[in-house]
Amino acid sequence: MKKTLLILTAFVLFISFAKAQKKPSIEFDKKIHDYGVIKEENGKATCKYIFKNKGNDTLLLKSVQPGCGCTTSDWTKGPVLPGKSGFISATYDPTARPGVFNKSINVTTNDPDNAVVVLIIKGDVTPKPKSAADLYQQKSGNIGFINSHLTFGKMTPTQTKTDTIKIYNYAKQALTLTIKNLPAHLTAKVIPELLKPEKEGILLITYNAEIKKDFGFIYDTFILSTNDSVEPEKRINVSAEIYDDFTTMTQEQKDKAPKIEFKNTNYNFGKVTNGELVNYSFEFTNTGKSDLIIRKTKASCGCTASNPEKTLLKPGETSNINISFNSTGRTGSQHKNVTVITNDPVNFNTVLNIEGEVLDKKVEGEAAPAPKK
Repeated sequence: MKKTLLILTAFVLFISFAKAQKKPSIEFDKKIHDYGVIKEENGKATCKYIFKNKGNDTLLLKSVQPGCGCTTSDWTKGPVLPGKSGFISATYDPTARPGVFNKSINVTTNDPDNAVVVLIIKGDVTPKPKSAADLYQQKSGNIGFINSHLTFGKMTPTQTKTDTIKIYNYAKQALTLTIKNLPAHLTAKVIPELLKPEKEGILLITYNAEIKKDFGFIYDTFILSTNDSVEPEKRINVSAEIYDDFTTMTQEQKDKAPKIEFKNTNYNFGKVTNGELVNYSFEFTNTGKSDLIIRKTKASCGCTASNPEKTLLKPGETSNINISFNSTGRTGSQHKNVTVITNDPVNFNTVLNIEGEVLDKKVEGEAAPAPKK
């Protein structure tokens, strides 16, 4: 009896062990696919990963999840029996994605030893050649611009810079190009002056800050005049930021430099009625060791005026910059500023803020507005 019981127990344990060992096992032919160099204009690129169920139970792919929207996948959706194979395909869209890429695909399976498998696709996308329509998207009549605003960036008061604006002729006939209304500190030349159909040209522009004799952000315009049947005069915009050059100063020079210190840089005028004039004086002192020069004060809009009482202050001197805000034609919350440009190498560009609320004038006989909660 005992012998029979031992045999039955051994048999049950064998069956249980056999069942416990029954499982799927996924094996890929590769886990990384290198597309190499692909061209953007050739469109989507697809590769395929082949896998085999090396186990003794049915294999299932629970999910296949690409790491980004630039990659899509297809895969074997049904069960894969032991010894059988399946596939996962990956499609990469190179549109507007030039350069090297390395993307992952997370594969979730019922293989207990490979619950998540990470597949990799990689390669290098060469950008497609840009057409005129791609490059010259800003149009004025039949002339296309990459950008009709040329920014010279930061300049010193004695600096001269030259840069170009590229143009394209979309017209079916040649266009004659000339320059009009050019400010004295700018020189400009059109190359070529007769621009043939579907051809590129340039505006060669030179900015002379020494002639301009100004400070801060400066915005200028001039006209590109053409025989274009549509919008014959094209407005060209040029900007620069002119400040003293402090980069060459020694530490000794910086220690002896002027220093502007404001008592405060913000003023809240509270509530005023439309049409009222708001006046305020921002007090400041030269706490440095040499003469402080107020190069320029510039308000953010025409509704605000600024007037420094003095433009040269000796060390230790105190003065004011008087601000006047005209609320006429304005209602609601207001935030204006005035930029103060000086020869202080640390605070050469200080912004003063003035804010508050402008209320509508009360019409006679009209009930007063309910207070805001």
